[in-house]
Amino acid sequence: MHPGGPLVFRRAGREDLDATKNVNRALVRRVWGFTRAYRGRLAVFLLVITASALLGLAPPLLFKAIIDHAIPSKDKGLVTTLALFTVAAALGAAALDLAQRWYSAAIGEGLIFDLRTALYDHVHRMPIAFFTRTQTGALVSRMNNDVIGAQRALTGTLGTVVGNVLTLATTVGAMIAIDWRLTFLAVVVLPVFIIPANRVGARLQDVTREGMEVNAAMNAQMTERFNVSGALLVKLFGRHNAEVASFSRKAGRVRDIGVRSAMLGRVFFGALALVAAVGTAVIYWLGARQVIAGTLTTGALVAMAAFVVRIYQPLTALTNARLDVLLALVSFERVFELLDTPRLIEDRPGAVELVDPKGRIEIDDVWFQYPAASEVSISSLEGDGVSDIPLDSRPGDWVLSGVSSVLEPGQLVALVGPSGAGKTTLSQLVPRLYDVTSGAIRIDGHDVRDLTQESCGRPSAW
Repeated sequence: MHPGGPLVFRRAGREDLDATKNVNRALVRRVWGFTRAYRGRLAVFLLVITASALLGLAPPLLFKAIIDHAIPSKDKGLVTTLALFTVAAALGAAALDLAQRWYSAAIGEGLIFDLRTALYDHVHRMPIAFFTRTQTGALVSRMNNDVIGAQRALTGTLGTVVGNVLTLATTVGAMIAIDWRLTFLAVVVLPVFIIPANRVGARLQDVTREGMEVNAAMNAQMTERFNVSGALLVKLFGRHNAEVASFSRKAGRVRDIGVRSAMLGRVFFGALALVAAVGTAVIYWLGARQVIAGTLTTGALVAMAAFVVRIYQPLTALTNARLDVLLALVSFERVFELLDTPRLIEDRPGAVELVDPKGRIEIDDVWFQYPAASEVSISSLEGDGVSDIPLDSRPGDWVLSGVSSVLEPGQLVALVGPSGAGKTTLSQLVPRLYDVTSGAIRIDGHDVRDLTQESCGRPSAW
């Protein structure tokens, strides 16, 4: 709708999924650049993760020493010493886990603060036309849900990826040192993890992106209808049943997407758990035969079995992390899409403050037409989750044509005319809620486009 015109319900297009479908290196570089203020903490965070991964090797190796050396030699002192080392390793792991959690929270909450502040500042600098088209619920969802999704990429996901890569590498190295043949059998099932990860990852990414879109559309409908204006229109036009049906369709899609997402994840990770169980059984089967044959010690078998669990757990987590990275980057794309939305009205270089205004307003041959939707909005903030409707690139019809007048300080002026004649529009051109298409509006001889928006918008100026 245009300001000053009748208030009507608007059915806008679906969020454009294709715009955020491809994750590219430029996006990753931009995300990395956004973390500049936190790189010191990130470095410490990664060091803590590395220490935690190395410390995790201690318990299986200590158990091996107890079984292979302390017990056969009946050395109670050695048993006590190794047991104390095991307890110390557990305490150290707990301390490192607390440190890791603190750094993760500090970085993540700081990033949320930065993103939300940047988005809030950017949105408040958008022209009024942006707010006449944008669905409030979709905008709030972008500033809440997507910001949190972006934050997870640099804390939980980053920590998971680095920690599990280090755990996998160090564990495989320890296993090779014990018995390379059993290690080979343990890692030969890796393709079973990688192949389904590539297929299910892309599918789950699409499902989650669609879920973000439909949730935003549902939130938008609630936000717009649960206020006085929206509720009044629903009642006056007798649209209760239609509104309930529309909301029910969106909520039904949210339900169906949730079920699909849950089943995709459960089937996938259930299959991974089955592979891990089979791998562990194979290690025990072949390892036990080697122990009987005397080519492997019992302690080595116990350690190998413990290390096998440490292999499959990070593999499963890494597969999940891969999906999380893709989904978190989708959130970053959506955040950056809003941050990159151009502001139609900006202060000119060298714009000056309007100091001590007298209030003389000159309207000089003003022509005005409302800007095209594509100039002031983005389709992903106008979506209802049902269909794709591209934003119109054509400007509106002429609302003002060659209007000229001079308003002297202290003069009382009335704008009279039928609805849609441009009365509200003309009043909005003075504080630069919109800019004239041609002509000029001057305050005390200054073109409003040469003044700062803040000083031009003060009531004392006009």
